[in-house]
Amino acid sequence: MKALTAWALAVSMLGITATSAQAQPGKLFFESDIVVGDQEGVPGPGCVLQSRFKRLEKVVWRVRVLDQAGNAIDNKGLKSLEIQLPDGQKIAMRFGPHPPPRLGPTEDHYWVARWIIPMEHPSGTFAYKVVATTQDGNAQTWEPFKLKISQLTVIDGAIDPPKQKPKK
Repeated sequence: MKALTAWALAVSMLGITATSAQAQPGKLFFESDIVVGDQEGVPGPGCVLQSRFKRLEKVVWRVRVLDQAGNAIDNKGLKSLEIQLPDGQKIAMRFGPHPPPRLGPTEDHYWVARWIIPMEHPSGTFAYKVVATTQDGNAQTWEPFKLKISQLTVIDGAIDPPKQKPKK
């Protein structure tokens, strides 16, 4: 009888724990990476994982935000999602199908932001943040690992600027 009572008590405690965990508002989970973006006139495939970029190269952040149940949150579920750079610059993210229709059939949906590294940007490693703001105004931040090899790194040099199409 004692074993049955202890078991019933343990099961009831699990129920209380699960209920209280579900009641905590605002917990979001992030899946994220950075890739080199496709640029007209620049050799090489786009959407390849990369953390080291030259100036004038296109950095693309890809992010999926999940709720507590593991469901992806789209543009109707968040007020905003943005990348924050160390210099204070904020880059708004957009939710949509990927790859873009011009590159093939849709395989997934997630958030993206694009940034072409300016010529005057200093070389080095820097940390960026992803900030999600919910519809009720609560913000939650995600950052990559603090290891240099996990951070976005701008290396010396620049890619050849993309070729401009002649105007007619």
